[in-house]
Amino acid sequence: MAHTVREIERKYEAGRSADAVPLPDLTRADQVASVVAGPTETLDAVYYDTADQRLAAARITLRRRTGGPDEGWHLKLPVALPEITASVRDEIRAPLSGTPPPELTALVRSRTRDAALLPVVRLRTRRTAHLLRDAAGAPLAELAVDDVRARRLHPEGAGEVRWREIEVELASEGDAGEGLLDAVERLLVEAGARPSAAPSKLARALAETAPEGAARPAAEEAGGTDGDRGRTAGDVVLRYVRAQVRAIVELDPAARRDLPDAVHQMRVATRRLRSAFRSYTAVLDRAVTEPLGDELKWLAAELGAGRDQEVLTDRFTAALAEVPRPLRLGPVSARLRTWSVRGRAGARGRLLTALDGPRYLALLEDLHALLGAPPLRAPAARPAPPVVAGAVRKDYRRLARRVEAALAAPAGPVRDEALHRARKAAKRTRYAAEAADPALGRPARKFTRRTKQIQQLLGDHQDSVVARAALRDLAAQAHRAGESGFTFGLLYGREEARAAAGERELPDLWARVSRRKYRDALRG
Repeated sequence: MAHTVREIERKYEAGRSADAVPLPDLTRADQVASVVAGPTETLDAVYYDTADQRLAAARITLRRRTGGPDEGWHLKLPVALPEITASVRDEIRAPLSGTPPPELTALVRSRTRDAALLPVVRLRTRRTAHLLRDAAGAPLAELAVDDVRARRLHPEGAGEVRWREIEVELASEGDAGEGLLDAVERLLVEAGARPSAAPSKLARALAETAPEGAARPAAEEAGGTDGDRGRTAGDVVLRYVRAQVRAIVELDPAARRDLPDAVHQMRVATRRLRSAFRSYTAVLDRAVTEPLGDELKWLAAELGAGRDQEVLTDRFTAALAEVPRPLRLGPVSARLRTWSVRGRAGARGRLLTALDGPRYLALLEDLHALLGAPPLRAPAARPAPPVVAGAVRKDYRRLARRVEAALAAPAGPVRDEALHRARKAAKRTRYAAEAADPALGRPARKFTRRTKQIQQLLGDHQDSVVARAALRDLAAQAHRAGESGFTFGLLYGREEARAAAGERELPDLWARVSRRKYRDALRG
C-alpha cells in the first residue's frame, strides 16, 4: 500500500570528497537549540525513466532504494506552492519489489504514455543525518550530508562521478517554516556551500554522466510568453493549446490521487482544449482536430461522472441549511446522504478505469503528436491580432444569436434548453477570448470577464434545471418510502424562483455585455 510524505527542502553543493565543505555550528541558527547526529547509512538507489527521459524532463523521479529507514519504491512529484521558495515534492512510497509497482507507474502514465520504464542511473550514497531540535526537544528539520557516487545505466555514459551534497528538509511533524531554512542556508553559505544548480541528485547524475554529444532532457515547453503579442496566429493558438495539454498531463496524477479540485480542473482543461479546436479552425486543420475534439468530449464526460453529483450534493446541503428546522419534515438529511452516496458509487472506479485504458493513452499520444507537428493552415502564418480577433467575433455572433433566441423563447422547457445552448456558446466565446489575450491584450481580457458573467448566470440557471429534476426524484423516493416530500418540494420552489430571477436579470446583463464598445474593441 502506497503512502505519501510531503518534502519541503533545499539542496546545496558541498564540494567533492577531497575538498568537502565543513559543517558549521547549526545552533547559531534561530530556533535551533541542539543538533543530534545519527549513524552513517549506506543508501543504494536505482532510478527509472523512459529512454528519452520524460520523467526527468518533468522533474519527476522514480527510484528503488535499499538501505535507510524508508527503503522501498519512491515516486517524487513536484508540488507548486507559490508561497514557498524551497523545493516542495510529494514523495509517494511503496514497499520493495522487483519491478516498479503499478500504483506508482499509474501516476506517471500521462508522462510515459506507452514507453517502457528502464533503469537509467544508480546512486550509492553515504549519508549522515543531523536532527535539528528546538529548546523543547521538538524536531525542526533534518540536515543530511550525502557523499554520492553515480553511474549511468542507460545509455552508458561517462564513468562514475562523485560529489558531496547537503539536504535540509523541514520536519513533517514540526512547526518550523522557511525562516529556519533561510537561517540554516546563511550558515551553510558562509561555510562555503552553495545552492544546488540541479533540482535533484538524478538531474545532476544525468548531466555529469551524459554520453559525449548527447542531448540533455528538454524542459517542458512553458506554453509561450507575453512575447507572443505581435507574432503569428499559429504562435498564439498553439500557446493556448500547449497550455491545456500540459494541464491535462500535469493534473493526471492529482486526479488519480483524488486531490481537491484536481478532477474538476482537469475537466476544465479538456473543455478549453476542445473549445480552442472548434474556435480556431482557421488556424488548425479541423480534419485533425475534430476527432481529437470527440475524444476530449469523452474524457470530459468520464471526469464529470462523479463531479456533477458532488456539485449537486453541495448545492442541496447549502440550501437545506437555510431551511428553518420546523420546515425540515422527515429524514431529509439522511435521504440526501443516501442519494449522494448511491449516485457517486462507482464513479471513481470508472474514472480510474478510463485513465488506465487504451483510449485515454491514445488520446495523449495524439495530442503529443499534434504539438510535435501542428496541423497549421495558411492563416496561421499571418499576424495574430486580426486572425484571433476574427475567431472571437465569430463565436460572439453565435452567442448573440443564441441569447436572443433564448430571450424570445416561451417559458418552460423550451426556454431552459435555449438558455443551456446559450451557456455553451458563452463558454466557447470566453475560452476563445482567453486564447486571444497574448495577441489582443486588455480588450480580450475585458471581453473575457464580461462573457464570463453571462456564462456564470446561464450556468447557474442550468444547474437549477438539473437540481429541480433531482429534487423531483428525491421527493418521489421519499413518497414511496412513506416519508414527507414537503421539504424537497420547498427546495424545488426555491430553485424555481432562483432560475426565474436569473431569467429576469439576463436581458439587462446581456445589454451591458453586448455594448458596441466592447465588440468594437476586438478589431485586431
